[in-house]
Amino acid sequence: MVDKTTIARNFLSVVPYAHALGLTLESIGDGVAVMGLPYSKDIVGDPDKGIVHGGAVSAAMDTCCGAAVMCHPSSPSLTATIDLRIDYMRAAAPGQTITTTATCYHVGRNVAFVRAVATDDDTEHPVAMATGSFTVER
Repeated sequence: MVDKTTIARNFLSVVPYAHALGLTLESIGDGVAVMGLPYSKDIVGDPDKGIVHGGAVSAAMDTCCGAAVMCHPSSPSLTATIDLRIDYMRAAAPGQTITTTATCYHVGRNVAFVRAVATDDDTEHPVAMATGSFTVER
C-alpha cells in the first residue's frame, strides 16, 4: 500500500498549473507541506516593479494547503478546496522565491482545516497568510 505522502507527491507531479508556475515541493509529511514558487517574469503582475501577481501566490498557497491535507495521517488521500481566505500583507520582493508552509491542523468527518504562510527572504514579515477548509472524502 502506498503511503499518503507518496500519493501527495505523485499528485503534485501531474498538476499542469503547478508545472506552469514552477512550483517546487520542498518537504511534505504528517499534515505539513512546504512549497517554493520561484521568481519568474512569466508570473509578474506589475511589470514596472517586477512584483509577482497575487494570483500566482494564491495558486501556490492553495496547492500547498491541499498537499498538507492529503498527507495528514487521518485524512483521505484526495481533497478539494471548499474555501480559502488569503490576506496579502505586502508585495514579495522581486527576484525572490516565495515559500509557502501549510499546516493541516484539524480533520473532521467531512472537512479539513488548514493554515498557511507565504514568505520571501524576509521570513519575519509574511507576504500572505491563509486559512482554508478542504473536503474530506471517505
